Amino acid sequence: MVNRNLIREFDVSEDDYSSALDELEQGEIDWLEGEDVSINQIVEGTILRVDDEFVMVDVGYKSEGVIPRNEWEENEQPPEVGQTVSLLVEEVEGVSGVPDDRGMIVLSKQKAEKIKKWQDVMESVHEGDIVQGDVTRRIKGGLLVDIGVNVFLPASQVDIRRPPDIGEYIGKKIGCIVLKIDESRRNIVVSRRSLIERERATKKADLLRELQIGQVRKGIVKNIADFGAFVDLGGIDGLLHITDMSWGRIGHPSEMVKIEDELEVIILKIDYEREKIALGLKQKSASPWEEIDQKYPIGSVHKGTIVNVMSYGAFVKLEDGIEGLVHISEMSWTKRVSHPSDLVSTDDEVEVVVLGINKEKQEISLGMKQIQENPWDRVDERQPIGSIIKGRVRNLTNYGAFVEIEEGIDGLLHVSDMSWTRKIGHPSDMIEKGKEVECKILAIDKERRRIALGLKQMEEDPWVNDIPNRYQPGQLVKGKVTKLTNFGVFVGLEDGLEGLLHISELADHKVDSPEEVVKLGEELEVKILRVDSEDRKIGLSRKRVEWAEEAEAEEKEKETGTPSTPIELKGGIGSDSGPLFKPASHANIEESSDSDDPAACAEDANPAETAETDQAEDPSQAENVAETEAAIKADR
Repeated sequence: MVNRNLIREFDVSEDDYSSALDELEQGEIDWLEGEDVSINQIVEGTILRVDDEFVMVDVGYKSEGVIPRNEWEENEQPPEVGQTVSLLVEEVEGVSGVPDDRGMIVLSKQKAEKIKKWQDVMESVHEGDIVQGDVTRRIKGGLLVDIGVNVFLPASQVDIRRPPDIGEYIGKKIGCIVLKIDESRRNIVVSRRSLIERERATKKADLLRELQIGQVRKGIVKNIADFGAFVDLGGIDGLLHITDMSWGRIGHPSEMVKIEDELEVIILKIDYEREKIALGLKQKSASPWEEIDQKYPIGSVHKGTIVNVMSYGAFVKLEDGIEGLVHISEMSWTKRVSHPSDLVSTDDEVEVVVLGINKEKQEISLGMKQIQENPWDRVDERQPIGSIIKGRVRNLTNYGAFVEIEEGIDGLLHVSDMSWTRKIGHPSDMIEKGKEVECKILAIDKERRRIALGLKQMEEDPWVNDIPNRYQPGQLVKGKVTKLTNFGVFVGLEDGLEGLLHISELADHKVDSPEEVVKLGEELEVKILRVDSEDRKIGLSRKRVEWAEEAEAEEKEKETGTPSTPIELKGGIGSDSGPLFKPASHANIEESSDSDDPAACAEDANPAETAETDQAEDPSQAENVAETEAAIKADR
């Protein structure tokens, strides 16, 4: 069946085709023969005479006909008298309207032969038939093929993949399928591609039945792409992917194969439904990964070449097909590598240590820094704990500063180790990035690669002797309000040293908020209540600045619940364990200790005096006490 959609692709004008075939104009030939000699009629004639320019022929007409001598080709048998030939009548006296000086019929042997050939072809060749012919020449849009007559072979139908130069087929004998016969235009269109596809379809079906995974087959490289090469196995193309060409790294398939190369490949996979075949070339030799763990044991040292540098590391070629990755973290013990290209470049030769092997994934982990000694292994010998070091402040964080002790080795100076007395909000309050600082090494953790540094440890802890000696309970000092909180006020006594003025110590009356009494930055005179060296705290009081010693004692008694003077008990003599009872005024001491009223505390501060006063004011009570004592003595 003719593919009409395919026919529509051909864009060859009738003029181009007729000119290429050197034919007569359409409608010029009369295909019928009659009894009378007429124009465009094919007749049989007998040669009467042969000279250098013309051949005279008798065609049974009232006058003879003439044929140009040059219509006989050089390789053709020359004309002879008495020979019978088929001729086309071109001009007849009185018919053509053009008088002939010789009064003879003009005949053509070559045109008669062409017409006969077309008649023979039309009788023997049909659309869909396979024909053989020689490619004679190239015309616009394709080639001419001589199958007895010249037929048209479009360029798109020369091969499955259009060749770069169709002119290379001139002079070759080829087979084609007849796509179209146009009798009115006297032309035939043929396709070599369709014949190849038909033959390949037959071969493909047979080949698919023969192929098996693991087979070794020969094929011809027909096309090359970025991802691989297509190999003709003899009726079906298989894909030789770039990753299956070599165990080593290749950039493009053209490095391994070229078009028309004959290869011996292995069948890796067959998809019968989609008619796709995966081929392998490298699989013909053993994989270098099979004995990788014996050849490259973990911990062994090898030389390799950098073949690729990525942001996360560099790939090192150990041999063809064996590449390992040196991760960026495995490049240096001390240098801070932002990108592998800071240390290595493509084609560099490096020495590496095998860190790990994954045979299934075909991966090797390599290290460069392991070639050298880890500086952390002996850092405690070079920088022992307690030693003083000088280093550059490399970075600041909210919790401290990193100080470079050696190249690539940093220590952390925590904010809590910057000052004995100051509350450090940020390391920049004490030190500056890029500046040199002197510190003491406090601790070393080699496994976690951490070093703790101290700045305040460069001096003696002032809370041990200095502060307790200079600030003692009862001492009056001046300071500025540095911070207000809901529970009190922080007062700066000196640079970096603060004391807490509790809200209850701000005034004699009850204070709900410190802002009611003091302001930020205000200078105050306060009294030292306590100095706690262990907790590194100083307690202050503002309300007690004017208090006398007696008031202080009463307040202390109130806070602790212990009277400042012995209580004299009256009203009876008890046993050895103590008096029988105590006056009511003493019982109120504990209750008054919780009172916020200093006056109340002052009233109950001396219960003995209170008891005596009560006795003086109430004589009857004194008499009852005397009677009770007398009764106790009588019982004894």
